[in-house]
Amino acid sequence: MSTLLVTGGAGFIGSALVRQLIFESDSTVINVDKLTYAGNLASLADARHDPRHHFAQVDICDAEGIRALFDRFRPDAVYHLAAESHVDRSIDGPAEFIQSNVVGTFTMLQECLRYWRGLDAEAQQRFRVLHVSTDEVYGSLGPGGLFTESTPYDPSSPYSASKAGSDHLARAWHRTYGLPVVVTNCSNNYGPYQFPEKLIPLMIRKALEGAPLPVYGKGDNVRDWLYVDDHARALRLACERGRPGETYNVGGQNERQNIEVVRTLCALLDELRPTTTPHADLISYVTDRPGHDHRYAIDATKLRTELGWTARENFETGLRRTVEWYLANSAWVADITSGAYRGERLGQGATA
Repeated sequence: MSTLLVTGGAGFIGSALVRQLIFESDSTVINVDKLTYAGNLASLADARHDPRHHFAQVDICDAEGIRALFDRFRPDAVYHLAAESHVDRSIDGPAEFIQSNVVGTFTMLQECLRYWRGLDAEAQQRFRVLHVSTDEVYGSLGPGGLFTESTPYDPSSPYSASKAGSDHLARAWHRTYGLPVVVTNCSNNYGPYQFPEKLIPLMIRKALEGAPLPVYGKGDNVRDWLYVDDHARALRLACERGRPGETYNVGGQNERQNIEVVRTLCALLDELRPTTTPHADLISYVTDRPGHDHRYAIDATKLRTELGWTARENFETGLRRTVEWYLANSAWVADITSGAYRGERLGQGATA
């Protein structure tokens, strides 16, 4: 049995990880989340009430609060997922992204280092810090090629720049201080419990409302889609088996143009929630966002060969599961969208 501290555990990817750790392992989980607009304890489902789950509403920039959790629970590993994550929001308000993603990661690394230095030799050998990041740090690909672990960083947005900074800090704390850090960079996630500002849940919600489906530019931007539960399994493997100082890319090998994603969603909704006219008739093209990277695609060979990870869902099966979940959980969507976000256009840079 182990004790695992997860930051951002009430967010989209974090809650998927927490649910897996509670339902598929014997670990005790210390779930640390500030509960910003995208954090929701309802996303934990039944895991929230499990006696091995302990929730702490603490900001990762609060060094004293994080230190108290280390001293109380004595974790064997840290999964660091807490971050501001939406590109459009970073364009409108970059300051919060620098604070959470850069300063917050610095604070976590410092507290991890303090705690790790106080462990005995055997516990130090076991301890791991998994820093979870994004493929957006690599910038934009042309029509060919894939991101590998050695691809140079070339971030385009305030979000990706803040994540690039946090990645560099994580690696520096390993190289300078010996802190056993493992870094992962993932492609676009989708699945249940995703806050509906991101493409897939936003399109589902607007389609069900009969509202226009806004597609940026020509809709030809390409993303590599990764089902969130597959990502959570990859994170567990990287933390348990990954080598300190190494980076592992996590991708679904499911490249799709944004317009393909929206049209596939519309076809699924035509089947599962038919209306008098096809949902694709709602598609509308809007002005592209500033600095919009054209294509992302991940080479996950290292993760597969070294750690034995394979995705269980392809895009077709994962997207169907996702649409079915949102159709069956309209109350969750209504509750989470009743606050700060109501589907308005973000990312035009008006408030930067």
